[in-house]
Amino acid sequence: MTYKLLIVDDERANLRLLERLFRHDYYCLTASSGEEAIKLLEQHDVAVIITDQRMPEMTGIELLKQTAKSRPHMVRILLTGYTEVAALVEAVNCGLVYMYVTKPWNNDDLKLRVSRALENYTNNRRRHELDTANQRLLARAEQVKAGFVRSLAEVLRMREPRLHEHSARVSEYALRMSEALELGDEICREIAAAAMLHEIGALGDTSAVECWPGRSGSEASRFSQRQSDRGAEILSGIPDFKDMSDIIRFQHESIDGSGLPRGLMGDQIPIGSRVIRVAAEYDLLVNASVGERSSHAKAIANIRQRSGGDLDARLVDILAGVAVDYPMPASPQLTDEMTPGLLTQTVN
Repeated sequence: MTYKLLIVDDERANLRLLERLFRHDYYCLTASSGEEAIKLLEQHDVAVIITDQRMPEMTGIELLKQTAKSRPHMVRILLTGYTEVAALVEAVNCGLVYMYVTKPWNNDDLKLRVSRALENYTNNRRRHELDTANQRLLARAEQVKAGFVRSLAEVLRMREPRLHEHSARVSEYALRMSEALELGDEICREIAAAAMLHEIGALGDTSAVECWPGRSGSEASRFSQRQSDRGAEILSGIPDFKDMSDIIRFQHESIDGSGLPRGLMGDQIPIGSRVIRVAAEYDLLVNASVGERSSHAKAIANIRQRSGGDLDARLVDILAGVAVDYPMPASPQLTDEMTPGLLTQTVN
């Protein structure tokens, strides 16, 4: 492969000397000004640019600044016959210039420097291609993961519409709470997905579904533990769902250590589990299937009484603001807008 080398200098003699020096090994392009060089760079994929610093109208550094974004992998060499230490140091430190060469140059030394610059160019392109391929694979994996979540959520909707509606609301609250905690996009999506599926263990368990509206006392404990374990088992068999499985398994642990299944305390409980616990308890109050539904204020007051016991006090405070900013209907339809970070992922 013949690499393209762009030589920029306002002195014609220097252009001819440099072209003769490199034309046997590279495809050489020449320009006598920065403007002319920019036009060539719009048409050619240049591997290395050698530019004089002191030129009329546009200096070498100004040229390199203007073309850095359009040709990020191009390796930049600056020729200078003047002592402009501050500008050169700044250009090198910020990565704008790969190296600079003082005039008059040594031909053998300059050829060696260009050869090293090409190695740098090749390595940069290879890293970029690997990064791009990795990003595509990650995006594809995220798309597949979101597809699994959508499919399982649809099964829940068809089999148990009431649980599905509850899960959709909890997923939205959990997503907003996670964003307020600034946990990062990936973790926010993970928690939102787990919330969407936190009732998936109720599928096929008639007794669990029958007791769902009441949820009190030992009945609730028996239901929640069985349901969480079943949900975790369903997800544990899917690649890349291990974290989501753990979030669901420990969603009924309590801050004070009195919960199930292991009696974990405080930060021992996964943050996703604590988020879902608070969001779910709130939704069960404001969208109660049995008895009178609580207002937002009454529901927050209720779960605040449990702060430090079974619920995380900080998350209760966050939910109090999130629930006001993002009110949910009693019976939402699961749409892309409801779960923006979870169900609308696409691969470019």
